[in-house]
Amino acid sequence: MQQRENVRNIAIIAHVDHGKTTLVDAMLWQSGLFRQNESVPERIMDSIDLEREKGITIMAKNTAITYRGVHINIVDTPGHADFGSEVERTLTLVDGVLLLVDAAEGPLPQTRFVLKKALEASLPPIVVINKIDRSDARPAEVLDEVYDLFIDLEATEDQLEFPVLYTNARTGTATLKVAEPGRSLEPLFETILATVPAPRFEPDAGLQFRGAMLDWDDYVGRLVIGRIFNGRVRQAERVAVVHRDGSVEFAKVTVLYGYEGLKRVEIAEASAGDLVAIAGIESIEIGETVADAETPVALPLIRIDEPTVSMLFSANVSPLAGKEGRFVTSPQLRERLMKEKRINVGIRVEETDSPDTFRVSGRGELQLAILIEMMRREGFELEVGKPTIITRTEGGQTLEPMEYLVIDIPEEHIGAVTQKIGPRRGAMAKMVNHGTGRVRLEYRIPARGLIGYRTEFLTDTRGTGLLNHLFDGWDAWQGEIAHRQSGALVADRSGRTTAYAIDNLQARGVMFVGPGLEVYEGMIIGENARDSDMDVNITKEKKLTNMRASTADEAAKLTPPRSMNLEQCLEWIREDELLEVTPKSLRLRKRGMRGRRRF
Repeated sequence: MQQRENVRNIAIIAHVDHGKTTLVDAMLWQSGLFRQNESVPERIMDSIDLEREKGITIMAKNTAITYRGVHINIVDTPGHADFGSEVERTLTLVDGVLLLVDAAEGPLPQTRFVLKKALEASLPPIVVINKIDRSDARPAEVLDEVYDLFIDLEATEDQLEFPVLYTNARTGTATLKVAEPGRSLEPLFETILATVPAPRFEPDAGLQFRGAMLDWDDYVGRLVIGRIFNGRVRQAERVAVVHRDGSVEFAKVTVLYGYEGLKRVEIAEASAGDLVAIAGIESIEIGETVADAETPVALPLIRIDEPTVSMLFSANVSPLAGKEGRFVTSPQLRERLMKEKRINVGIRVEETDSPDTFRVSGRGELQLAILIEMMRREGFELEVGKPTIITRTEGGQTLEPMEYLVIDIPEEHIGAVTQKIGPRRGAMAKMVNHGTGRVRLEYRIPARGLIGYRTEFLTDTRGTGLLNHLFDGWDAWQGEIAHRQSGALVADRSGRTTAYAIDNLQARGVMFVGPGLEVYEGMIIGENARDSDMDVNITKEKKLTNMRASTADEAAKLTPPRSMNLEQCLEWIREDELLEVTPKSLRLRKRGMRGRRRF
């Protein structure tokens, strides 16, 4: 085995919102990548609009910097367990990980999730305690919690000998001791060179490249991004693709790209240890091997965790279909879902009995909601059903996915939260009071018990609670869980909503629509105060009589309608309801649109 001393490959792993992307920003600036007067957006690695809006990383992305003549490839990974497939694939590209932990919050469930994957892959960790400038920072206690987490995850003795740095990613400083203020990220760069091993390879082996990500370029077509484990690859070279089933197909490398900062740059050849993007290979799936054309030898396949939540996606057939979107037919929907399946390993798409309905399975509600939001922005119109969990049967017993739930709340909200989790079949495993006025509760709860809970939780804790969960194996069916207690107010005819009708209906429940909106029969326009559904006429106008004008009497006093975002709508619907998603609107409706069919 030989080593390439001038290359290092490292992934940054952390819980969501602990500052990964901000730290990468600072590393790029201090490596001299940008001119002093160059205009660069904040969190530059979050290049998708949705990532900037939500402040989270959804897709793993790579960049590269050069420090003291060593080319360091950095991969930024998502912190949400819903995008865990991105993390699993990323870890096959690198030789070490940078574990980032918030100095106040400490290790949270996704820290545990990403670290577990890294330790399983026996990658050496560097622990970075970030946000040390926070007023509630407690770096010493957090470091103890990190050690406990490593021991809990059965880390080896070598892995426990990790270096620790204290950083403030926003100002771009790092230090080895909390007491000494940092001046730059130099200690971090030095630690990376000292801790992360150089890529090792067999000098006389043929080409072996594993594809970990897929991308698309309008000029050169499909790109396979991955790492060369052995051998070298050149432009215009003939290579072999070894598929999952062992079959071999030949292809030609049309363009070869390397990474320099945030840009892809065309290179003539690349050798073992490099992260590159190859164009020209059409039929390759993630995890498959590109090998030497003469003697193709496959690398081990990547194993991805099973999906736990599924939803039905279908073409929009409501009376208002086709008015706002550009892509409304089922073949267009099918093509888009199949494209997503090829690029995103964490998502599965299956055909159903109906030609225009597809079952889409993923790691969690959030992952599927992000997919719907992306499609919506691309101009698609579709209808989706309620998220359902995927069960499995073993030895005649039905098993369901369980989640490890960690809740961090102010002390005064403990009662409200425990009261709601009980009926959802959650069992408390641990309760820790740090003495700072906040309490951490840990539960084991069925995955379906969490569907629709996040909104209630934020209401109960006045928006001050943190809720994180993580897949925690399979267990016997936990029994029935009650869903939404209230019924729906359903429009019984098509037309435009009027202030007069809404004013009369307000006493019946909470409205989802304001006056002047177009509605159709079967559309849900509000939440009933009782547990049954009610058909209502929301298009009723005040009639003119020979005694008074239709505008006479007092003005209607309307309560503003409840506006729900995509995640809240998915949480709200029942089995007999659908969410109609268009580029401009989210509408809830009953599956059966005609009244007599519904009841």
